[in-house]
Amino acid sequence: MPIRRLPETLVNRIAAGEVVERPASAVKELVENALDAGARRVDITIANGGRTLISVVDDGIGMAADELPVAVERHATSKLPGDDLLDIKWLGFRGEALPSIGAVSRLTLVSRRKGDDSGHALDVEGGAVGKVKPAAAGFGTRIEVRDLFYAVPARLKFLKSERSESLAVQEIVRRLAMAHAEVGFTLQDDGRTSFRADASQAEMLPEESRLRRLEQILGRDFADNALPIEAEREGIRLTGFAGLPTYNRGNAQHQYLFVNGRPVRDKLFVGAVRGAYADFLSHDRHPVVALFLELPAEQVDVNVHPAKAEVRFRDPGLVRGLIVGALRHALTAAGHRASTTVAQVALGALGRAAAAPTMPLPFAGGSGPARPNVYAYQPERFAPALADAVALYNAPPSEAASGLAPQARADEAPSHIAAGNFPLGAARAQLHATYIVAQTEQGIVIVDQHAAHERLVYERMKQHLSTGTVPRQMLLLPEVVELNEAEAARVAARADELAELGLVLEAFGAGAILVREVPALLGDGDVKGLIRDLADDLSEYDAALSLKERLEEVCGTMACHGSVRAGRRLTTDEMNALLRQMEATPHSGQCNHGRPTYVELQLADIEKLFGRR
Repeated sequence: MPIRRLPETLVNRIAAGEVVERPASAVKELVENALDAGARRVDITIANGGRTLISVVDDGIGMAADELPVAVERHATSKLPGDDLLDIKWLGFRGEALPSIGAVSRLTLVSRRKGDDSGHALDVEGGAVGKVKPAAAGFGTRIEVRDLFYAVPARLKFLKSERSESLAVQEIVRRLAMAHAEVGFTLQDDGRTSFRADASQAEMLPEESRLRRLEQILGRDFADNALPIEAEREGIRLTGFAGLPTYNRGNAQHQYLFVNGRPVRDKLFVGAVRGAYADFLSHDRHPVVALFLELPAEQVDVNVHPAKAEVRFRDPGLVRGLIVGALRHALTAAGHRASTTVAQVALGALGRAAAAPTMPLPFAGGSGPARPNVYAYQPERFAPALADAVALYNAPPSEAASGLAPQARADEAPSHIAAGNFPLGAARAQLHATYIVAQTEQGIVIVDQHAAHERLVYERMKQHLSTGTVPRQMLLLPEVVELNEAEAARVAARADELAELGLVLEAFGAGAILVREVPALLGDGDVKGLIRDLADDLSEYDAALSLKERLEEVCGTMACHGSVRAGRRLTTDEMNALLRQMEATPHSGQCNHGRPTYVELQLADIEKLFGRR
């Protein structure tokens, strides 16, 4: 068969297959064009999930009459002033969106520039371009797409239900709205307003307007539990907000990355976020983050995907390091703070009919979402009480703590510990030898003593490991741990690496391990249980991985066995010592598995439970 040139209409339909996969793809291209035109308001209307109607109206700069025919030609664009494809400063640039959409639908383009007496319109039907004609129009551009894919009916069979297509459009609009807080958006779906976001006010700071927009889209809970992110390295700037570890979801769908104002999905980003939160969340939980990356155009290639949904960085290691470092710094600065949603869940479990907004922690300095710097981690604030607290809490249990105390005590706190002096308050009772109840200035705090101490031990172990000096404690009588031969061999093969972590052991015949020394922080922990759990962990690791590469899992396992167990009764001084350590230790608001270590209930919430409010 001889080589032949394909007809222009067929070429446009092939291009449409790359650019316009579904109605949401068309909405994305049209809204990006509106944003590139300097719009301050974008109104989107769809019908039947976008199949029968897509309308995008903006108040941007508009187009002249002679520009309309050029706008629907392939590879015609106003967004590439030179011929350098790496110098892309706009969202859309290929010049394929309008001709591709017009090739598979009935498209009407109406535009009017500011200063012009009237607007002009152009129709494109199945790729056939009509003539430009005068039309009544406001300033800006209105594009209507009717009967999408009518020219290629086979494509209609691959669309999902109307609801699925509508939700896909909503997600596209939400992401673009998150990236452009200065622009107002509305989305009408079959006559119903399914999304609305007002433009930020001129007097707002950029961070404040961005957080307000994120609150409109992600909800008040995110705004209440978001940590501000701001970092810069080698000309690359990262800003945005990241949720506390205890404010998490079951999948990574709520992680958003924007590169130079463009919403993208990037594996590097997902991996960086997981790495930054690896210390704080179990493998099946995911944080909520919205990060905005700004970098020179020549350092990122946005031309690697037809729909511009992916990017390629010139120096991916630099970008990943910036994201991980900024997130970890923010999490450390958060100190012991836990998410306010923990209290909401607790109140819901108590049967409250409607969850009222919870207040911030006692030292938050007020309510409302815009409080980015009041949670800074300041261990020096608690230094006077901390030194004695550490020694007391790590001392052998007192007589009261060893079994003679009642299940719940209401001892008065020592005079030097007042409820209003510390964020986590003063210990008032211990319930079921497991939970510490403390009184704060504005309510009460309930602490899971095992989860809290597990986090404290873990953080101290990491500090020792970072300095290369892990204090050891020799066992008076070496502990023999029985395992099967395969498990014992795996543990014995890692003896040198475990010794660096403070655990000295050796093979003891077939199927047994002899433990001689343990990290001093573990105290009189369950050595046999620790070795068995480590053997289980090692069976899941790749043989090529060192324990240092799996440091979080190993330290987490050790910390769990070295922490105070539920069932140990504590004196009031011991309970206060634990509270003071939590206040002075970063990340103590959640255990190593991402669960909260404490729940705070405000007095107003408690009063509502009893009908006082």
